[in-house]
Amino acid sequence: MPGTKVLITGIDGYSGWPLALHLLSRGHEVVGIDNFVTRKRVREVGSWSATPIPSFARRQAAVRTVLGKEIGFHRGDLGRYDFVRHVLEVERPDTIVHLAEQRSAPYSMIDVHHAVDTQVGNLTGTLHLLYAMREVCPGAHLVKMGTMGEYGTPNVDIAEGFFEVEYRGRRDRMPFPRQAGSWYHWSKVFDSGDVMFASKIWHLRATDVMQGVIYGVRTPEISDDRLLTRFDFDETWGTSLNRFIAQAVLGLPITPYGKGEQRRGFIALEDSMQSLRIAIENPAATGEYRVLNQFDAAYSVNELAEMTARVATEFNLRPVVEHPPNPRTEAEQHYYNPIHDRLVALGYRRTREFEDVMREIFRDLIRFRRRLEARRHVVLPTVQWASADSRAALVARAPPPRNPPTDPGPGDESEHTAA
Repeated sequence: MPGTKVLITGIDGYSGWPLALHLLSRGHEVVGIDNFVTRKRVREVGSWSATPIPSFARRQAAVRTVLGKEIGFHRGDLGRYDFVRHVLEVERPDTIVHLAEQRSAPYSMIDVHHAVDTQVGNLTGTLHLLYAMREVCPGAHLVKMGTMGEYGTPNVDIAEGFFEVEYRGRRDRMPFPRQAGSWYHWSKVFDSGDVMFASKIWHLRATDVMQGVIYGVRTPEISDDRLLTRFDFDETWGTSLNRFIAQAVLGLPITPYGKGEQRRGFIALEDSMQSLRIAIENPAATGEYRVLNQFDAAYSVNELAEMTARVATEFNLRPVVEHPPNPRTEAEQHYYNPIHDRLVALGYRRTREFEDVMREIFRDLIRFRRRLEARRHVVLPTVQWASADSRAALVARAPPPRNPPTDPGPGDESEHTAA
């Protein structure tokens, strides 16, 4: 289904940016929306991207120079319905990929304000998109980024969205139960319910991609440093694997939380982009709410730590593994077997092996080690799931950052770019 117009909300983000590049390379027209709030929130917790990220205007110019392509862009907030409707009226997209949500579980757990901001912002933006689709482009296909974290870790196999259930002699096909583990993950559960309901009553077309943890910093389209996506390594915005590799590069202990037996599904950045493109090019039917579980393999946190330590030796690094207390409220040992067949049936094939991508990350982080050094204090946990308020610890953590980013000034979303 080449040549379609795709609107990406959250185009400046970790997934949004490489998705735009990937779709452009496949002949799709790409338009984006962003308000750059992730850049501000990462600065809020004293961190920045390990990879230097220029302003969005410079990103657009780099795409023009390196790829010979154009990316349309609208700066604005999905919390403003008039803005959302205006963009849809102007662009009339064939597909909307919704990535513009607060995406950090630890950030949502800092205090009541961050919890409310996460849930109100995520649900409001999704509802605004749904209503604008109904009124402006009801034939468009919504691809919403969900998360495997919506399911939690039940002691049974996890179905792809729906499963057949029998209870007291009666059978039905029902949504698989959600058991989210943070205010962020619950916002995604509520989003999924809203999208499912809107598809039913307004006959919209929607695909909910239950994404595993993405790892990696490059795709085939990111061949030039000017096109790099962001790489977060702090305890609030970075994944466990991101933190582990950053810790190894910095000579710090690798720190899986608690027992380290928590298991999650993972997928390489390049393969995540492939999955989203497949969902775009094979849209859901009118009135269909479709769920795709998106990951390749599941690993425990200990396995991630062991792989990180092993690959680190190839770069003359010798990290040790330590287990700090788990700041999260979660089952540390559990059954985990999600089903993920539908993307394969649509043509998805894994292209990257885990340790190969890890080596690629190590090479980039070693090049940008000075940026890691300037924020080395942010990799250890300060946000406690069960705490009444983690803000004080977050704000007070020491030492203060060296070489703090310059004040971007009003209306400038640029991020400090020193290597």
